[in-house]
Amino acid sequence: MTHPFSRRTAAVALAAGLVLAGAAGCSSGSGGGEGSTTLRVTLANHVWTDEIKAAIPDFEASSGLTIELTQLGEDQLSAQYNTKLNAGTDEIDVMMYRPLQEGKLFAGNGWLADLGDRVESNAEWDWSDFQPGPVEATTVDGTITGVPIITEREVLYYRTDLLAEVGLSVPTTMEELEAAAKAIHEAHPEIAGFVARTNVSAAVTQFSSFLYSYGGDWVDSSGKASVDTPEAIAAYEMYSGLLHDYGPENLSTDMSWPDAMAVFTQGNAAFYTEADSLYKNATDTTESKVYDKVGFAPLPAGPAGSKPYNIPSWALGVNAASENADNAWKFIEWATSKEMSMTIQQEGVPSARTSVWDDPEGIATYPADLAEAIAVSAENGVGHDRPVVVRVAEAREIVGMPIVVGITGGDVAAEAAKAQTSFESFLESDA
Repeated sequence: MTHPFSRRTAAVALAAGLVLAGAAGCSSGSGGGEGSTTLRVTLANHVWTDEIKAAIPDFEASSGLTIELTQLGEDQLSAQYNTKLNAGTDEIDVMMYRPLQEGKLFAGNGWLADLGDRVESNAEWDWSDFQPGPVEATTVDGTITGVPIITEREVLYYRTDLLAEVGLSVPTTMEELEAAAKAIHEAHPEIAGFVARTNVSAAVTQFSSFLYSYGGDWVDSSGKASVDTPEAIAAYEMYSGLLHDYGPENLSTDMSWPDAMAVFTQGNAAFYTEADSLYKNATDTTESKVYDKVGFAPLPAGPAGSKPYNIPSWALGVNAASENADNAWKFIEWATSKEMSMTIQQEGVPSARTSVWDDPEGIATYPADLAEAIAVSAENGVGHDRPVVVRVAEAREIVGMPIVVGITGGDVAAEAAKAQTSFESFLESDA
């Protein structure tokens, strides 16, 4: 879907004007001052980037700046950052990065400028409008290191026809989800009652919402490993048990989201918990066999309530070594303004701004029940979907093992105890 260029131009021009008015004379914060009128911006390949690229000429005309844009795939982007930032480069001004994958590493290495003063300097831009979960994820050890631009939450995808057939309401608790998955699977043995990610690493993000909803987390309030608590074990048992007892026949333990989504869209599962950002795969009239039978709901509540992750998959930061930090901030203010956030969300990219979700125009392109589920999830959401560490990939392999063991019918509590010991050692070395 593409909106008329005239509407985009009007929104962008307004946004640019507001930002420049608010940013004039701003030089607070770390990382150099207002230098060259050529601003070097590095962005990832993403639909958000496509929308920003289309609007950059308007920003250049309004600001007097020239944007020198570098656009890379995720792996290339990470490699370039690790090489150039480690060398202390000042050749990158604005950085698009993944807060939960790289934020702690980048902040710990001093590569991200402190944006604390800057985010508070423009009341019209309004830092308080950003959702708490994404803000939590872009804040490292109390320091604001980025502005969230793209968000996602875990919600429940379900088959409206199958649920109606067994005469049950949409599950609002984990126990109701389990009962409904069982009822549908017993009525249709060829259909899985539940499907979700099963790969040891990929499953961690979706399991995280179960963990929080059962009152657990990866670490306790003192930063110690906590993956063998009663709450964590109960969450592991629920997630893996749903898959073991009611999952697809011959269930693989190597499914990431495309595999699990395919099971659901081909009509082979009743319930599926997944990121809301992937919903168009389920409602695609050409690819999904159940496009007209898909419903969306908030993640069912555990003993601690419904606490899905609400995270920014990407954010914008300023290179701490940049000598053009003031202009870098002008770009970020413009790109994350209320007006630009609205324009980009209308193109299908979920914003981190509360006001965009509260505005009927901001949710007009979303299914009504999905928009409602997102609103609930944003309010109750937790700002991380994996352990917040430097060596993220290694941590996921450790804390994900009890999931896989449970899926295959093993002893979850015993595996959680092993994971606890391994994760404790990992956290000591990661620190």
